Amino acid sequence: MHFFNSFLAIGLVASTQAISFPSILTPRASCPAVWTQISADLTKLFVTGLTCNDNARAAIRGVFHDCFPQGGCDGSLALFPEELSRSENSPMTATMNALKALAVKHNVGVADMLMFAGSHAVISCPGGPKTTTYIGRTDATGPAPTGQLPAHDVPAAAAKARFAAKGFSSQDLAALIGSHSTSKQFLVDPKRAGASQDSTPGIWDILYYGQLILKLAPFSFIADKNLLADADTGKYMKTFSVSKRSWDDAFAPAMAKMELLGPEFTKVDCTGALPRSLRKRGNTQSYARSIINSLSLGKLAAE
Repeated sequence: MHFFNSFLAIGLVASTQAISFPSILTPRASCPAVWTQISADLTKLFVTGLTCNDNARAAIRGVFHDCFPQGGCDGSLALFPEELSRSENSPMTATMNALKALAVKHNVGVADMLMFAGSHAVISCPGGPKTTTYIGRTDATGPAPTGQLPAHDVPAAAAKARFAAKGFSSQDLAALIGSHSTSKQFLVDPKRAGASQDSTPGIWDILYYGQLILKLAPFSFIADKNLLADADTGKYMKTFSVSKRSWDDAFAPAMAKMELLGPEFTKVDCTGALPRSLRKRGNTQSYARSIINSLSLGKLAAE
């Protein structure tokens, strides 16, 4: 996944207009039953052989591409072909079209579908944490502006400044970049399209951090290396390399914060409609091995 198409890339969008970040209020209604039906459809879309697939990766990435440009989390990414056809978004076309079709099928908003799908995709990866997820947004009436995504080699200081402007701390940024545990790049090096950022892209583990630190990753973005070398973000990334719990505990609230970027809306909590962790649904030996390998590598990286 190219930095633009990656979790961080999206996050580093330089918007010329501030996006309001709503406070979390007590939900005023219960989650409609349709979201449980949608969850079942998403599991079929996101899970292959007890690991998360390319559709899940695109859904996670889609949260950042939809939320960080001007307008916030409004579904414009999937609603407008003009936006989806941009080079930084085009690798997600099939998945975004599938999510838009699913929203039409169940008569729900596209913006809500993209955010629910992003949370669902994370937990569809073995070991992925559950993110507090709300519905109630208003869909976009036009595409997001162009030219708001940064380069794949953005300096750490610029990355931190962009995130801070939207209410994210250095710890948030270090945790969010960890979604590269399941990502693949397509645009930075077209000759290596599909190269992953750690050796287990179908599993939500901390191998990404350890392999980045030890320079053993199949592919690493320059921006990731810059964040690792930075004193603020680097210290968190090194901590996450030896503690998956610390990473999960930091990632889930940061992801929830991202999914609330944009105009205020009446929040309806649909977290309960998300599936149980894939780890709990089917605890495989491959997942256990990935955690052991991740921890072992993380310890080496911390030495």
